[in-house]
Amino acid sequence: MAASATPAAKRAKLSNRKHHNSLLQQFPHSSSMNNHQNQTDQKVHEEKQRCESEDCAKKLEPLLPGLPEDLARQCLLHIPPSLLFSVCHKWRRFMYSPSFPSPTLSVYSLLTDSDSSNPSLSFASYDPLCARWDTLPPPPLPSPLLLKHPGFISRLLPVQSLSSSPYLLLLSASTPSLQPALHSPLLFHPSPPRWQVGPSFPISPRRWCATGSLNGSVYLFSGVGSSHYNASLARSAFKWDTVRSACHWKWDPLAPLRDGTFSREAVEAVESDGKLCMVNLRGRCPKEGVVYNVRMDQWEDMPTGLLSGWTGPAAADEKGDIYVVDEAAGTLRVYQWWKDTWRTVVRDEEKLRGATQMAARGGRVCVVTGGGEALVVVDVKGRGRRMWIVDPPRGKKILNVHILPRMSRGES
Repeated sequence: MAASATPAAKRAKLSNRKHHNSLLQQFPHSSSMNNHQNQTDQKVHEEKQRCESEDCAKKLEPLLPGLPEDLARQCLLHIPPSLLFSVCHKWRRFMYSPSFPSPTLSVYSLLTDSDSSNPSLSFASYDPLCARWDTLPPPPLPSPLLLKHPGFISRLLPVQSLSSSPYLLLLSASTPSLQPALHSPLLFHPSPPRWQVGPSFPISPRRWCATGSLNGSVYLFSGVGSSHYNASLARSAFKWDTVRSACHWKWDPLAPLRDGTFSREAVEAVESDGKLCMVNLRGRCPKEGVVYNVRMDQWEDMPTGLLSGWTGPAAADEKGDIYVVDEAAGTLRVYQWWKDTWRTVVRDEEKLRGATQMAARGGRVCVVTGGGEALVVVDVKGRGRRMWIVDPPRGKKILNVHILPRMSRGES
């Protein structure tokens, strides 16, 4: 089994670095010592080449000495990721490489400045294995985004994001002139990390909309474009299959909504049992709900129990179980389709009160609370219902959260 570097090897590496630094400090500054300077330059060049070759050799070391690389990879896949991460650097590099066939999950967040009159938008991914935030490359935004309404200081304008594995998508936002900021969706690929522009929005770009994803397709419902209400846009429904090659990307029209009820604010459609479920308002206030049947391409009434228990942010895991957090009581529930009832998972938890966003996957539910100042993670698979808090990056607040495959990277 591979092992970490011995103390003797570490001391040798440190000695090499000191020797390299001492050579850099020996550059003569007098013009009369050109010969000596040339000799020193040559030594430094040789030393750098030696150090680079040693680093290269380490990266080329076999994962398991004596075994072919493909067989070694198959063996390492049976080891829990937490152990792979902690044993040695070459196993860690394998975990973070694009060739790792079973990527672990990370939390992707949209972030804004915690104290700023003119906050900016950024993106980061939290890696639970090493407990650190990694900044995503900035998206190719066509214009700056407005996050705070100029007439209502405390009101944040919606910036809608969506996860459609393995992609993180940015779908709608507003410009400083209160116009739609995006004419096409932006996709983030975790491996290798990069942004890509999707097909132009049908009818009109949106400042906000209703959106969801199912089986690799992105669904776009209703919304508001410019400051004027558009009845056709408010009832519209479209589908974009991201599984197709990019040259064939397009928005396909679907059965329209019955009315423009869902154009009033940003709405997240939750996928479950081959359907997309959404409500037009949050919290315990009276609301309307609707269900889109993907297979039948038709709209259905939301079951009474599902609608009455939708009292806060909601999300579905990969099995289709819908979770909701009561933002007032701090109670986490899961919906049971066959009974049209909600089963309590965590009751009256102070840490979950004031929930604004959530995501669910891999036996974990991640809930944004405290006005974006904390991310509460709940283990819904284990019996003990363990719960812990992840702080956002320093000086940042969380706007939205998603769970997707971890970003690939080199040495960690």
